[in-house]
This record gives sequence, C-alpha cells and structure tokens, in this order.
Amino acid sequence: MAFPETYAVLRNQTLEYGENRIVPIRYEDRLDIMEWRNQQIFHLRQEKPLTAEDQEHYFSKVVSSLFGQSHPSQILFSYLLNGICIGYGGLVHINWKDRHAEISFLLKTEIQGDLFAFHWKTFLNMIQKVAFEELGFHKIFTYAFDVRPWLYPIFEDIGFEREATLKEHSFIDGSWKDVIIHRKIAETLHIRKVTDEDSEDIFMWANDEDTRNNSFRSEKITKEAHKNWFTQKKSDPDSAFFIGEYKNTKAAFIRFDKENDDIVIGININPEFRGKNLSSKFISAGLKHYAGKKNVLAYIKPSNIASVKTFEKAGFRYFKETEIYNQKALIYIKENDAK
Repeated sequence: MAFPETYAVLRNQTLEYGENRIVPIRYEDRLDIMEWRNQQIFHLRQEKPLTAEDQEHYFSKVVSSLFGQSHPSQILFSYLLNGICIGYGGLVHINWKDRHAEISFLLKTEIQGDLFAFHWKTFLNMIQKVAFEELGFHKIFTYAFDVRPWLYPIFEDIGFEREATLKEHSFIDGSWKDVIIHRKIAETLHIRKVTDEDSEDIFMWANDEDTRNNSFRSEKITKEAHKNWFTQKKSDPDSAFFIGEYKNTKAAFIRFDKENDDIVIGININPEFRGKNLSSKFISAGLKHYAGKKNVLAYIKPSNIASVKTFEKAGFRYFKETEIYNQKALIYIKENDAK
C-alpha cells in the first residue's frame, strides 16, 4: 500500500529552519526510528525493545490512519538534516476540546552535546508553529522522566516554563523517578491570512470615523467599492492581507503592498481595541510573516501623532516627506537589517 504523505488537518505540511526541516513522518524512516527507540528506551514510555514486525504494524495500521483524520490523536514528523532523517517527533496525546498536546521528540542516538541542544531547540521552534499557528492550540507541554536534567535549560531557553514536578511518579531501573513537565501557552496575540469571511469587518473598520479622518482620502467607502477593492487586492500577488487576533477576537487588519523594491504597510485597528497598545505588536507580527528582506515604508498624516508613535515603537524611523492626494505625508521606514 502507498503510505500517506500529507495530513488532512494541516495546511502547511513542512517547516524549514536553515538546513533542517520537518515533514509528515515517512515510512522509509521507520527502522531507524525503531533502532533509536530501542537504544534510548530508558527515557521512553516503552516497556520492551521493538521488533521490525512491531514497527511495521505500527506504521501500517496506526500511523497511516492518522493522515486522513480531522482530529488525529497525534501528528508525527520526520526531522531532517539536508534531507536525511536524524530524528522524529510531533504532537501526541492531543486534546482537541481543550486545545493542548504533549510534545514528543527523539534524536538519533549519536547526536550529543551542543548539537543535541541545537536540534532540540530547532525542533521545538518548528513544532510550536504547527501547534499555535496551524492548529490554534492553547498549550503545549513536555513530559520527561527526570533522567536527563540537561534537557530543562534547553526548554527554558526558548520560553517554556517548568509547570510541575510529579514526585516519584515512575519506577525506572529499580528506583522511583520524578516526572518534570514544562509548558508553553499560546500568545494571546497572533495574525493569520485574511479570508472572505473577514471582508465585512474590514469594511466596517475602514468606515469608522477616526479611520476616515486619518486616511488620505477621508470620504466614506461604499460597499460596492469595498467589494471590488477586496476582490482585486486579495488576488494580487503584490499584496498580502492579514487579520490580527487578540484573545481569539479580530482586532486588526494589516496590509502589505509591494512598491518598487520596497513594501508599504498599513494597519487598521478594530475600534473596540484602540488604546490597548496592540498596534505596534500587530505591526511587528505582520513583518515577521511577510516583509522578508525588503525595506518597509509607512505613509502617515502629520496630524496622526498616535500612528507616528505606533510605528516608532515597532522600530520604524522618520525617512522623508512626500505628497499624497495633494496632502503632506510623512514616510517612516523600517530598514531590512540584512541589507
């Protein structure tokens, strides 16, 4: 039978970090994974060494069935270095109702020291993107027998907090061992791509009185004009639209347009979320998603002091003046550090 290659529950199947990548777990890696598990059985919830028959059954009957499920109990990945599998892991014991999951990760046995820490951090950074950005989970956590204390600084270096110590929780090699749990909670603020269902909210925010007063064209926008603009821009390869959410509520509209070799950014806050110091955070989040290696420009009315302060807080600086629709405009710039 053909082994599946894509998870129905994921939009993006792979993530990359330099030469490292995670891909949906591959059938071809099953025997390497079995060998690593048997070599490191001391820190796993595995009672006896696996056989090739055990692994074949697990992959063909259990793992393969996960790919087509809308709410799988686990989502597993092969962890690759230059295309070669050197580890595997993912989200296990998934609780879809409460939106949390345990992280599981196992590296090739020979990898130790600084490389061990590097690959753990790399995997954790990628898997939390899957959990928080792809799946919208609230919490992820690690569950570790207290036999590898060098793991804990790795977790804590990238923002995981020690949540609990389960005293003498597991009997390993003739003695009782603690279990250490580290957790990370999803940030209450995140951004996502705009969908058609967001059009009405964007229209209402755009016609808010304060928004119109701070725009270079202050007249009200008709519904037909908005619909035409939204449809055209959404399919324009030189534009990108994002919705910023705060505590699972739509709070901002962030837009990017290519302008020659630069990118122009604009932001419109849901009136209900003004005054909460969220704008600069949404701008920074948007830049991480889209800006890449280009300079980013913001056009601001001189009278809009709040917007000036917002962009300065997000790392922009005054660049020069220009004119838009026969009005004076300030250009603020955030230069790409890599240039």
